[in-house]
Amino acid sequence: MTKKALNQNSKSIQKMINIIEPDFNFSEKPLNRMKIKNISENDDLSQKSERLEELKKQINSIENCKIKINSKNLTFGDGNINSQIMIISETPGYEEDKSGLSFQGEVGDLLKKMFLAINIKLENIYKTYSVNFRPPEDRKPSSQEIKRYSVFLKEHISIIDPKIIILLGGTATEALTGSKNKITDERGKWKEIIIKNKSYLLLITFNPSYLLRYPEYKKHSWEDLKKIRQKIKDLKIKF
Repeated sequence: MTKKALNQNSKSIQKMINIIEPDFNFSEKPLNRMKIKNISENDDLSQKSERLEELKKQINSIENCKIKINSKNLTFGDGNINSQIMIISETPGYEEDKSGLSFQGEVGDLLKKMFLAINIKLENIYKTYSVNFRPPEDRKPSSQEIKRYSVFLKEHISIIDPKIIILLGGTATEALTGSKNKITDERGKWKEIIIKNKSYLLLITFNPSYLLRYPEYKKHSWEDLKKIRQKIKDLKIKF
């Protein structure tokens, strides 16, 4: 039996491996790709958290803003930062300003019930405001104030990167679309907005604080919720 000649090219490859990494080990075991994926997801989550924290600092550093001066806390946003659904409301109220948390009190209770009606827990959705401070006497922010905060809002959306955006009320609608039309004319229609060259689906509906004052409009909100439920089904969004 003749001895098989050793491939000189193989010798060179092995020599190169030893130079680069002397303890390089080969294994016939299958690669754990799930572990690599989990590491990647954790890295993405960490980067997203860091970007959100930086954005929060930027908003908190705003100067010469009457809204900020008269508020107690920054109400930035909360919920699942990896959610594919993002709720954007108008401005924080008294309870939100006191705690710094979104959708407190009666408003929060109603919003929870609304989304539970389509089998979604509110804590699984990411929530924020078009203006992150409570205006004096709960007044509506001016168009100039809305525009100033819209820069931060669009960055907020870009970081969360949802598949669906739900706008609650006129201030949120103006902040993201520029429209000052009545909610009764805008609600219930799927629209698209482009932020940083990426398109986002959005739907406008009534703010729960408005529904508490005018409960007769709840029937229209229910119609909007059903459209949201159907879109979630179409896009195969899971919670």
